[in-house]
Amino acid sequence: MEIEFKEDNIIFDRELSILDSFVLSFTEHLATNNIKYVIISGYVAILFGRSRMSEDVDIFIENISFEKFLKFWSGIEQSYECLNTSNSYEAYNDYLNNHQAIRIAKKGNFIPNIELKFVKNDLDRYSLENRKHIKLADKSLYLSPLELQIPYKLFLGSEKDIEDARFLFKLFQDNLNIALLKMFLTKLKVPDNHFKRYLGGFDES
Repeated sequence: MEIEFKEDNIIFDRELSILDSFVLSFTEHLATNNIKYVIISGYVAILFGRSRMSEDVDIFIENISFEKFLKFWSGIEQSYECLNTSNSYEAYNDYLNNHQAIRIAKKGNFIPNIELKFVKNDLDRYSLENRKHIKLADKSLYLSPLELQIPYKLFLGSEKDIEDARFLFKLFQDNLNIALLKMFLTKLKVPDNHFKRYLGGFDES
């Protein structure tokens, strides 16, 4: 799989998986409703070819009004269902506005599902404001910057997360802004020995 970097765009082509199609379909609804979003966490590695299963896809969205959320909700409710609540007001006020995720799946299916949250802190907002445009065949997605995604995965620290970080770093190390990546390693307080142990450290030459 050949991956092309072009300014803030990452361009590649491959056959879509069932999970890809699910994510693309859902994010098209977000885009249609002018809701700014960014995909984070495990699906980022999966999208670029990491072979592992995932039951959910994590997405941050900008803080939006209830009216805008209701329009989005009304547009998807025939095909999707919220696994937390069937009430749009509760989904917005009891979950999203309290920085809790709502889980949305295709009707009749529990997995895969989207874990949808409002941004709530500086790192969330950075991911959203500096999201990267992914062009997969003739489809578009927006992902968290890799320079934040890799340190974040090391910060989480599970075996699955470390393998995600290792996969992304190995695949993209020649295209990463290393100074930015180091900044996020420091910000997330990832020990230096973790980066060296799991990813091999930086090539300082």
